[in-house]
Amino acid sequence: MLTTTPPAYAGLVTGIAELLESARHISARAVNAVMTATYWEIGRRIVEFEQEGKIRAEYGAELIIRLAADLTARFGRGFSLTNLKQFRQFYVTFPLVEKSQTPSGQLPSTRKGQTVSGFSAPKVISQTLSAKSDVTALTARFPLPWSHYVRLLSVDNPQARSFYETEALRGGWSVRQLDRQISTLFYERTALSRDKAAMLKKGGRANPEDSVTPEEEIKDPLMLEFLGLKDEYSESQLEEALIQHLETFLLELGGDFAFVGRQRRLRIGHEWYRVDLLFFHRRLRCLVIIDLKLGKFTHADAGQMHLYLNYAREHWTQPGENPPVGLILCAQKDASLAHYALENLPNKVLATEYKVALPAEKMLAAEIDRTRKVLTARGEIRHQPSKSKSP
Repeated sequence: MLTTTPPAYAGLVTGIAELLESARHISARAVNAVMTATYWEIGRRIVEFEQEGKIRAEYGAELIIRLAADLTARFGRGFSLTNLKQFRQFYVTFPLVEKSQTPSGQLPSTRKGQTVSGFSAPKVISQTLSAKSDVTALTARFPLPWSHYVRLLSVDNPQARSFYETEALRGGWSVRQLDRQISTLFYERTALSRDKAAMLKKGGRANPEDSVTPEEEIKDPLMLEFLGLKDEYSESQLEEALIQHLETFLLELGGDFAFVGRQRRLRIGHEWYRVDLLFFHRRLRCLVIIDLKLGKFTHADAGQMHLYLNYAREHWTQPGENPPVGLILCAQKDASLAHYALENLPNKVLATEYKVALPAEKMLAAEIDRTRKVLTARGEIRHQPSKSKSP
């Protein structure tokens, strides 16, 4: 072991760190390029199968449902009905086109017949490829990551969509920056601006919150689904330990709680979320969604839980089951809190039944508080800043 540090050692560490960061970015971009091209090709094959078979609309719907089931059985997550519809929409919305672009930042005026994006209307080369289409060749047509195209699909105006696609590529926008620009109507604001070049220059600047680390790129749920990898992770050592203990504690309460999953992922709109624990209560015949917070309870926590419950009711609840219930646990130092979200239940009778059957809020809060103190006293857990659960 070195007893003294050579003068050039710091430079060695910095250089290797930069190399690894760059390599991770390159790896993420390479996987994203193939993934995006593959999803476009899947969409093409679905559309052409429908067209060649002259399938009526109702049979087309049945086809894609069956295809989603077959692909999911063979490849696992990532090929749900929603995703396949998205692949189909991707192919229809982004045909292979040739764009004639004006010099960067030099947008024409927005008189009738002209576009704010700075390029003329796309000339369609071909909307179909042979059955032996080379996915590798397609990657050049779709240089942005798949998450960008998912966000672009929500833009109805074709000219606005082309504008955002071009500017995201030109400016190297992260998906967060793209989302921010779309949400703040950057296209419309640029169209109304007298100095469009200045608007483009200003809009191209990234905010600190727009950055995406290599780790976040690699852990993107869309990419992990494509690679067939699991994506379970926790916000901190403390939260992981608390979740593990809570899982064991609830299972030891009796035979009512059946474990379903941890860090269960769900997508609402264009955002990804995770629920810490998911149980099924056998006596109540309902799902129990548990969300653990390391800070104090806020109204935003309640709103997010209601979002989870609405999603679970629509996508996770089986026929004959009761509506899901949410449990928010706040492990704040010296002020732990447990709160059941029962407001969305259809009647007060069912809410009362839930309260009787479920563990008392005070007991759960006390258990979380006790566990936190034990873990801290052991010195095994160090508090880490909390991160958002939406990737």
